[in-house]
Amino acid sequence: MKHAILASALVLAASPALAEDVTYEAAGASLTGYYAAAENPKGLVLIVHDWDGLDDYERGRADMLAEMGYDAFALDMFGEGTPVETTEDRRAATGALYEDRERMRSLIEAGLSAAREHSGAERVVVMGYCFGGAVALEAARSGVAENAAGYATFHGGLETPEGQSWPQDVAPILVMHGAADTSVTMDHVTALTGELEEAGATYTIEIYSGAPHAFTVEGSDRYQERADSESWQAFSEFLAGKLDG
Repeated sequence: MKHAILASALVLAASPALAEDVTYEAAGASLTGYYAAAENPKGLVLIVHDWDGLDDYERGRADMLAEMGYDAFALDMFGEGTPVETTEDRRAATGALYEDRERMRSLIEAGLSAAREHSGAERVVVMGYCFGGAVALEAARSGVAENAAGYATFHGGLETPEGQSWPQDVAPILVMHGAADTSVTMDHVTALTGELEEAGATYTIEIYSGAPHAFTVEGSDRYQERADSESWQAFSEFLAGKLDG
């Protein structure tokens, strides 16, 4: 089931200076991203979709970011023809990438390359939702997002795969997590905290009381308005600190 557009914030947002679908090729797949341009961009935000693929939810967030003064590119991690209609479809699509990290990284690189073909902004922040949050952290660990100024995850997967570790020079990380998330638990938050401390990384973890997994998805039974609003504010401040000026 596709996300509903954020009814309040997105309807009120004005149109970006330019908004268009962008087709590109990578890892043997035909991909379609979405680019929303700011009039005078302060930087670039790379958006990674959740497990049901790139849809109006990510497009709406990209439009919001363009109105805030950032070029935004929502990349495609699945490719044309990948079924995402059922829970089983989504588990298959994400599971294939969790099992093939090299492919996951190549898709991140391809999305960033496509974004930079359209945006002149050099500095980039990589962010993602749910599955996309796990992808953003994969980008952070691997360093595939060249010149990244930071990484952010909204209710995303937090586990570090076996055999991977955190580099000491990783750019700052912002994690926004619901305390009532039963899919990604507080134990996962604790484990990530220990790993980042050991690496000497700069990070901030925001915890929202009573917020379940996918708390930003308006129209779903998991939506929590306070956590959605406060996490977007935290992310906005993060962007200002990393891309403005």
